Amino acid sequence: MKFYDREEEIAILQENEKLAEKNAMFTVLSGRRRVGKTSLVTKAFEGKQVAYLFVSKDSEAILCGKFQQALEEQLDIQVYGQLTHFRDLFDVIMRESQKRHFTVIFDEFQNLYKVNPAIFGEMQDIWDRTHRESRINLITMGSIRSLMKRIFEDENEPLYGRPTSKFTLCPFTIQVLKQIFRDHAPNYRNEDLLCLYMITGGVAKYVELLMDAGCYTKEKMLNYACRRDSYFLTEGRDLMNQEFGDESATYFSILQLIAGGLNRRSDIDGTMQKDMGAFLQNLEKNYGLVGRLKPLLSKPTSKTSAYEISDQFLRFWFRFVWPYQSLVERGQLSLLKQNMLRGYEQFTGRTLEQYFQALMMETGQYTTVGNWWDRKGKNEIDLIALNEFDHTGIAAEVKRNPDRISLSDMQHKVENLPASEFGRYKLTSRAFSMEDM
Repeated sequence: MKFYDREEEIAILQENEKLAEKNAMFTVLSGRRRVGKTSLVTKAFEGKQVAYLFVSKDSEAILCGKFQQALEEQLDIQVYGQLTHFRDLFDVIMRESQKRHFTVIFDEFQNLYKVNPAIFGEMQDIWDRTHRESRINLITMGSIRSLMKRIFEDENEPLYGRPTSKFTLCPFTIQVLKQIFRDHAPNYRNEDLLCLYMITGGVAKYVELLMDAGCYTKEKMLNYACRRDSYFLTEGRDLMNQEFGDESATYFSILQLIAGGLNRRSDIDGTMQKDMGAFLQNLEKNYGLVGRLKPLLSKPTSKTSAYEISDQFLRFWFRFVWPYQSLVERGQLSLLKQNMLRGYEQFTGRTLEQYFQALMMETGQYTTVGNWWDRKGKNEIDLIALNEFDHTGIAAEVKRNPDRISLSDMQHKVENLPASEFGRYKLTSRAFSMEDM
């Protein structure tokens, strides 16, 4: 699959590279695994002097040996003797950058915690002493959100406040997914688009796998996901083990419950038979894997809330793959697929709501998008999109089948929205179904 989108991100990286010709730049690029960070920097720095250094979980001495060789080959930085400490290697890089301009990229930067946690303090000391005379374009990339957040956003960590640029690479937008589909299968159906969104969530590697395999239909995508050699069968476990480490079992159980529809705190605590508050907070705040949904414009103190897995692929994986690991291990993948098909329509009902919520944000017309429900759970609006500046917006019912939508019922729900929160907004009732994708 060819390279798509990322014009804004490439512009940021290239502008930082240009600025580094005069003053050192330190960029932090985060993003979940497989989202396309390496492809992005490769595209952005074509034809430039770049050293790409992947931080593997080796010993410090072995890692430094690999880095030293890469620096010699890619930037012609000659070092006499064998460097065995990261501080010495980083000092060589920074001193060389005082003589000439170049880019150094550390990929999976957070793995340095496994190598030697003291490295970050050593980097801070060398950076503080040398960066004012340097012309380096330093880029650190990482895919474990909790560790990258700790390294660069915890004020007690040595590298806090050092970066000059920070941004997160997000999955492809819906418009980009449509463009990819138009290029590969111009006659795609909306059902195919919804399935692609459900499985990949726009993550570049997942989209590439399906497109390169010629999986342009819902049927072929689900077949591919359930193949014996399918990348998707183990990907969720690999991602989560990397994030959670020793506490993975508890987190896996919570995410399985949420994906299966038990998304309220009381339900989760009851099923797990203990207070899961600390784990849920970690999943939301530190790992960024779940979001806590509240009725739009509700007060921060409102106890009316529900949890939802933020990542589309993980939502799919924890619903249809992880609970049935015994089928995967025994190779009974036809049964796995049958179960996917049985639950597909119900599951993608919520996926379709998320699709249109994401689409509304992409238009740039609205400042906040969400849904709303009352305490009793009787009145529920699938999508509300508001513009806080001109006090306009839409309220929409979202259903796979347009015949199940009643605009008169929708209007009645809008009229019964609490005036204290929505009274200043002029809302238009809408209906969205598969036909409107």
